[in-house]
Amino acid sequence: MVAARRLLPGARATSLRDRNVPVGVVAALGLTQIIGYGTLYYSFSILAPGMAADLGITVAQVFAIFSASLFVGGLSAPYIGRQMDGVGASTVMAIGSVLSAVTLILCAWSPSVVIFALAIVVLEISSGMVQYQAAFAALVEADPRSASRSITYLTLIAGFASTIFWPIATALLGYLSWREIYLVYAGLNLVVCMPFHVWIMRKGKVAAAGGLRPMREPVVGAVPRERRRSAVIIVSAAFALLSFTLGAMLAHMVPMLGTLGFGSAAVVIGSLFGPAQVLSRLINMIFGTRLAPPGLAVLSAVFMVLSVVIMALSGNWLPGAVAFSICLGLGSGINSIAQGSLPLYLFGSDGYGALTGKMAAARLAAGAAAPFSFAATMEQFGIGASLVLSAALGSIGIVAFVAVAMTTKRNLVVSTSLSN
Repeated sequence: MVAARRLLPGARATSLRDRNVPVGVVAALGLTQIIGYGTLYYSFSILAPGMAADLGITVAQVFAIFSASLFVGGLSAPYIGRQMDGVGASTVMAIGSVLSAVTLILCAWSPSVVIFALAIVVLEISSGMVQYQAAFAALVEADPRSASRSITYLTLIAGFASTIFWPIATALLGYLSWREIYLVYAGLNLVVCMPFHVWIMRKGKVAAAGGLRPMREPVVGAVPRERRRSAVIIVSAAFALLSFTLGAMLAHMVPMLGTLGFGSAAVVIGSLFGPAQVLSRLINMIFGTRLAPPGLAVLSAVFMVLSVVIMALSGNWLPGAVAFSICLGLGSGINSIAQGSLPLYLFGSDGYGALTGKMAAARLAAGAAAPFSFAATMEQFGIGASLVLSAALGSIGIVAFVAVAMTTKRNLVVSTSLSN
């Protein structure tokens, strides 16, 4: 039996840098994440007005359905996480790709609001089976010791999802209805994503059956077991608060910029979000290897809150809107890395899927309220007040992450002194 070894921040960066990253698996997952997020999440705000007009309801009601679906998706996350620990994350992803395609077809066919709402709910459940939560678990499953590095590479690739699919969805609306676009998206999930997930699943099974996969040394978390419960609660709450802020901005970014008077430039400004995500991940990959995951979490929260503050203060000033989109992308890019690496760093690789499933439930439940709450707040109080509220919630998340970082640092100092 291989003994587990705790990774300290300095040693962590060095050891992960020297280890081999499963390049083929990371590349395949990167492509499926671009399609998964692009078809199941980012395109929704672009297609929502067409959905509302077609179904005879308001845009706010469409976002209410979307928020409800995110909430149900959050409730399903712990169960999905346990299944990933049981049958394997790649197996769950393969099934999720098929389910995503089927539910996209159901959305496209839906003759009534009720069937449409049910389809969107199932779609969000399938999203939890194919997006970051599952992809991170697949990388931890492949090799816990190199997983943090692999997560950085994966998020670097997947950061192009919004940049690719916001313009694609906007362009397709000139030729196709939202129903026809969802049929195209179903094809992408079935023809592209599903085969890659099956390939990753078979690759792991063949390696295990043939004895080609070496014994994986597990990672032991930096948080002592007796303090794990409180740390999980704090970290989950912090991610949930930031998820609310980010979810509100992403769901309404392009429509909000259009309302502020940027017109067709709103899509261009919003598209800066994707490259900014990639840039933050690239900078972290090259220069940030010695910054521990708690520090990454704090940095991501600061960038996201700063972006909302800039937007609230700048109004229809073009440089302010550009800075908003870029800062939000920088924060979101680092936050995606922290979502995968911080739980691994704090709590270890044992039961990673189930633990991140529980944390995802809190994050998605909070994020579920974001699209509808932000839309309702904008209608009632205006864009400025809505942005101030989002910034205030995000600031609480900053405080929580700072508390975790300081506590972890103290534990590290104590552990180091005892070992000496």
